[in-house]
Amino acid sequence: MSRAMIQAAVTMNQLQQKLDVIGNNMANSQTTGYKSRQANFSSLLFQQMDNLSHPANTAGRQTPDGIRIGSGARLGSINANLQLGSLRETDRSLDTALLEMNHFFQIEATDNGVTETRYTRDGAFYLSPVNNNQQVMLVDRDGNPVLGVDGPIRIASGFDDISVQPNGQILVKRGDETETVGTLAIVEALRPDLLEAVGENAFRLPNIANTEAAFADVIQPAAGNQILQSGTLEASNVNMSKEMSDLIMSQRAYQFNARTISMSDQMSGLINQMR
Repeated sequence: MSRAMIQAAVTMNQLQQKLDVIGNNMANSQTTGYKSRQANFSSLLFQQMDNLSHPANTAGRQTPDGIRIGSGARLGSINANLQLGSLRETDRSLDTALLEMNHFFQIEATDNGVTETRYTRDGAFYLSPVNNNQQVMLVDRDGNPVLGVDGPIRIASGFDDISVQPNGQILVKRGDETETVGTLAIVEALRPDLLEAVGENAFRLPNIANTEAAFADVIQPAAGNQILQSGTLEASNVNMSKEMSDLIMSQRAYQFNARTISMSDQMSGLINQMR
């Protein structure tokens, strides 16, 4: 197999992964709080051919001397675009939208018997009965507990109204009395590039951030009196026109690399016939 065919085959495999990322973005264009992903490529091993030996060639040159013959490209990373999405009013008291970039709600998710804290921008919350209907617990759309500053937020049943304040406090009204029953544990990602997407519109911290010191360098509590807006949800930040453009370009690149393999195969056949 020729070098060109190897490069094309490797690159096609990586382009397929980029197409998957684009397809996932487009599928989540209507998902509340979804953050689009961006695939970044990097070159694989290359061979440097120093064919420019004259000292004058180095004057003002910004790139390495000579010719570099590559061996294809690989998907270097998939990063999340955490730019804010547009806000959509719902007038539902438990719908909340974060107003600052890199702020997240915390949820407690259990997967394969392992419980961990995950981070999401989806502020569509609900109330789930617990303790034989004596209490209700604040949960996300998948039934995972939403974390407050003191853990999962549980509220004694029998209240007349519930509201979420701009600073994250949750108030319930019982008759003429109003009480604070919890505060949402909203956090700020100091290094959002370290967050790993885990599906279900959520992120988690990698293993390198398991220690307390490392955790403090990545996540810290968010503070402020106007950090969220109730009765509102944040829409997905997927730009459909950009995704369509990226899709066309990626498909073209895939087709060109497939054509390279086809042409190399044809040339190899012609050479064999000439022998």
